[in-house]
Amino acid sequence: MRNTAKITTAVLAAGALTLGLSACGAGDSGSDGPLIVAASPTPHAEILTYVKDNLAKKEGLDLEVKEFTDYVTPNTATQDGSVGANYFQNQPYLDDFNKKNGTDIVPVVTVHLEPLGLYSHKVKKADALKSGATVAIPNDTVNEARALKLLAANGLITLKAGVGNEATPSDITKNPKNLKFKELEAAQTPRSLDDVDAAVVNGNYALESDLKPAKDALVLESPKDNPYGNFLAVKKGEENDPRVKKLAKLLTSPEVKKFIQDKYAGAVLASF
Repeated sequence: MRNTAKITTAVLAAGALTLGLSACGAGDSGSDGPLIVAASPTPHAEILTYVKDNLAKKEGLDLEVKEFTDYVTPNTATQDGSVGANYFQNQPYLDDFNKKNGTDIVPVVTVHLEPLGLYSHKVKKADALKSGATVAIPNDTVNEARALKLLAANGLITLKAGVGNEATPSDITKNPKNLKFKELEAAQTPRSLDDVDAAVVNGNYALESDLKPAKDALVLESPKDNPYGNFLAVKKGEENDPRVKKLAKLLTSPEVKKFIQDKYAGAVLASF
């Protein structure tokens, strides 16, 4: 049985006390207690649960997995010590989060990439989108830029030269199909597919919604030279926690690579 606890945003908003955790027990270096790791349900918590059930005991690691349903609270919980680490994000997102929130969270080891994809319940090819079609995109800074870059790479729009990870629809210089954009929380994009013409969906939310990126995506992000690999992260200063080092080793083991390949069939790609 999976020993994970799903935490909704509403519960998380009540603060670390609702988790029944103490900063001392979760994040202190050298602690003899379990390492509590915050993770998005799919695929992050699934990968961690595989480690917990199959590899951790042999390595002497007591691992607990906490599932979070948003992209904010895992970092705030890591910063305040409610959890000892998190596994859900990429470097551009973390850089933006640290800058905006004054946090000092750092990556430990990169584990996998989830290719971003464009999906639709109404058309079977991207170029079949009609003039004036509405496309849902994530509304957080990095994933919105990433979504726009995906559309640009496939000829649907053109972005201003040199635009970075803060690109928004205002940076579009050519829009031949006159696409309209609906900015939503990333978790809402797959749920919008019946209401919009297409949606750009993060890999983890696609999997949670029974979308198969390798099969269902109209266009899919290329893994080549991709900066959006997802990693294990901790509050700065906790990198040398023996528990964190053990988990980093296990997350980049041959067993985990095989698990990712077998379970996700190309929808998630090992980065090691």
